[in-house]
Amino acid sequence: MVNKNIQIIAIDGPASSGKGTVAKKLSRQLNYHYLDSGAIYRIIALACIKKNIAIEKNGALSQLIQKLNVCFDGDSSFLENENVTEQIRDERVGKVASYIAQNINLRNSILDYQRSFAKKPGLVAEGRDMATVVFPQANLKIYLDASVNERAERRYKQLILKGIDVNILDLASEIIARDKQDMERQHSPLVKDKDSIVINTDCLDINQTVKKILSFIKN
Repeated sequence: MVNKNIQIIAIDGPASSGKGTVAKKLSRQLNYHYLDSGAIYRIIALACIKKNIAIEKNGALSQLIQKLNVCFDGDSSFLENENVTEQIRDERVGKVASYIAQNINLRNSILDYQRSFAKKPGLVAEGRDMATVVFPQANLKIYLDASVNERAERRYKQLILKGIDVNILDLASEIIARDKQDMERQHSPLVKDKDSIVINTDCLDINQTVKKILSFIKN
């Protein structure tokens, strides 16, 4: 159970809607803790690989999760005080993380761990089911959205800056496919919670989006 006195801001939204960058900046401004729910699955997957744990065994995974020391600092993810930001992007890690995310029993075993990030003075949590499943009692629920074209352009600029040559039309197609997968998946699909405030970020930069969210926080 999460302490009712802890302030929680739950931010959901589709891929490349800006929720990760916004959540990090918001948590820094508020001096709140931060949870990247997507990275959690990848970090757990990496831990399974490192410790040679069969993910099909729910009991073994549950024991592993109880002992994990995970934290986020800016754009970096840490496992047992080791910076694993690059490691969790490995293709093998991604496949294991995907398996965990699609298994309802394994997803449920991770819920309590995600909720353990809710500590005083508060938490900013971002993902696809933060407001609907993980923190349904959140004080503020935000659904960040943006058009496919806008999200493809953002992703294109990110990859070009990294020296990766990509086609913007291909990126748009990938985003459409990802949206369909996220919204139609059997467990914890991406949906707008009835209490979520929807913010379209097409015409907003990161600072403007953060400012808008801050305006909804009750003092």
